[in-house]
Amino acid sequence: MRKKLSINDIANELHVAKSTVSFILNGKAKEKRISDELTEKVLKFVEEKGYKPSHLAKSLSTGKTKMICLMVEKISDYFFSHVAFHLEALAYKNGYKIIYCSTENDPEKTRQLIALLRARHVDGYIITPPAGVESEIRALINDNLPVVLFDRYLPDVATDYVGLDNFKGTFDAVELLEKTAAKKIALITLASDQTQMIERQTGYLAAIKKHHLKPLIFKVPFENDTETTIKQSMQFISDHPGLDAIIFATNYLALSGIKAINELGLAIPADIAIVAFDDHDVFNIYNPSISAISQPLDEMAKQLFKTLLDKLENRVSFAELSKVIIPPELIERGSTNSAGQIL
Repeated sequence: MRKKLSINDIANELHVAKSTVSFILNGKAKEKRISDELTEKVLKFVEEKGYKPSHLAKSLSTGKTKMICLMVEKISDYFFSHVAFHLEALAYKNGYKIIYCSTENDPEKTRQLIALLRARHVDGYIITPPAGVESEIRALINDNLPVVLFDRYLPDVATDYVGLDNFKGTFDAVELLEKTAAKKIALITLASDQTQMIERQTGYLAAIKKHHLKPLIFKVPFENDTETTIKQSMQFISDHPGLDAIIFATNYLALSGIKAINELGLAIPADIAIVAFDDHDVFNIYNPSISAISQPLDEMAKQLFKTLLDKLENRVSFAELSKVIIPPELIERGSTNSAGQIL
């Protein structure tokens, strides 16, 4: 098997310093005042020999691996997978590669992943953090590794953040349902202290108070499987006769809720109108189609990558922190009576 050519081999073969070869291969010949003749000689030689630099060796000489980490709760989730798709395209255009990983909202797993990625010399991090990893995030920042949190943040950690105006999303959903004459409007959410869930509940409560309605909240345990959530949602609906509208705080809660409503023999929207937080491709397939608070996924990905790239490319001071809040789109479809309008 043919031995892989190294920088040391090239230097020995051409009788030049190893540092000179490294400078030429990293595009620093002019900066280091290396002659055009020698530069051409080295480049011609490596082309003839088919030299391919190792990523690790390159990272040691440049201090960059051109790799970034996207660490989310669950990469298979519709929301996270679509953000990942847009991010990967942006990264590729700018010469970066992305490593994906899922935390399952487990702080210990998150700590282990961060340690692993630090050992791989990843340049920057985009993270949806679980509570309990504050010290690890601070350690990354203290070592001048750019970190952008998204979807949720850690209140006690100062870092860049990109997220949705979750308050506005649920507030507008209540406004829409109240206009359709719904008076008993429930929120089915997660039993979670994550910031985005708190904001969604706060927006719901503010709109309910504005219209002098009674709040009705059901919190689903985070660790539930789908069948358990369906059964608990059926029980909740049965325990509250006259319930005429539900806002679901995530799209997967909405999918379980739709099954629960169907199991109970109720009609959407005649018996219960519904709005889902986070749109989903299947919401257009249902009959009736499902109204949704949509997050502009491509815009979120653009803002995430721009925020991280500005730090990676030293366009923005590391101490300068940004907070980008993106407005949601409330898409009205058949599940709230008047289909087709985008607010």
